[in-house]
Amino acid sequence: MQFKKGNYWKACFDEENDRCTAEYGDCRNYNLYEITKEIYDKLDESMSYDDAVRAIYNGRHLYMTVDDRCGPPYTIVFDHDYETIAPWAKVHQNGKVWPDELTDATVEIFESEKDNREQRRRRREQKNNEQ
Repeated sequence: MQFKKGNYWKACFDEENDRCTAEYGDCRNYNLYEITKEIYDKLDESMSYDDAVRAIYNGRHLYMTVDDRCGPPYTIVFDHDYETIAPWAKVHQNGKVWPDELTDATVEIFESEKDNREQRRRRREQKNNEQ
């Protein structure tokens, strides 16, 4: 695994699985993304935090935790396979984890989460078939 690191962000290229992932944030607000190799290649240690986050944000959201004092802290698991996809990541949980139904609705409503729709729909269908 190859890593790039900047202020409050870190990215990984896993050559074995040909997969790139990145995280940004701190203990209060944290985000984990699956990114393209192109995004990974653009990331540079000298980038500002804002520029790095703008690049990472173009990936597929895997996991997030929020404690911004605007309400109770919460965690959203967009892809339950995040630990397999990014085993190196130092994820943490704030507050309660959103239920799958709320996360599914969020993914369907927000354009920024559209990259998760297919995998969430497949997971929901598989879960329904098992019942």
